[in-house]
Amino acid sequence: MTRPRVVLVGSMGAGKTTVGGLLASGLGLEFLDTDHLVEASAGKPVAEIFVDDGEQHFRALERVAVADALRSHEGVLALGGGAVLDGSTRELLDGHRVVFLQVGLADAASRVGLGVSRPLLLGNVRGRIKQLLDERTPIYTSVARWTVATDGLSAAEVAEKVRLLVQDGAHE
Repeated sequence: MTRPRVVLVGSMGAGKTTVGGLLASGLGLEFLDTDHLVEASAGKPVAEIFVDDGEQHFRALERVAVADALRSHEGVLALGGGAVLDGSTRELLDGHRVVFLQVGLADAASRVGLGVSRPLLLGNVRGRIKQLLDERTPIYTSVARWTVATDGLSAAEVAEKVRLLVQDGAHE
């Protein structure tokens, strides 16, 4: 079975897309982000899918994108922040090299700004981020083999930490 070299999970603002791109480049691998796969299949941005079709439709598209990528992608894969909420996705992650990019409230809020393009953040951005972190962190932890704290680090520093983990864990 073909597997991604590493799968990145974590909240919005954790840096999954930026770190994933840097990590893939450094390892000479291809990078995929499941949010981009969903956007390509739907023909519109995630925010528009939420508005036009609802979160349930987005999650169904996401479930398919994640399953396809886990089955066929050999490089670095970043999952959307809510992808791990799906039980079948969590089952599919079993046996993969999953890294949880953990971000605190202050850094997450700073990185996502006002959340204009993030439909789950409408309203009180900091309050909503805190709620999502509280709800999802135990799930991220449960699916991850490793956790990398990202607060106060540059994307390049986080990518290097992940690279070392994956490199050292490659012989497991």
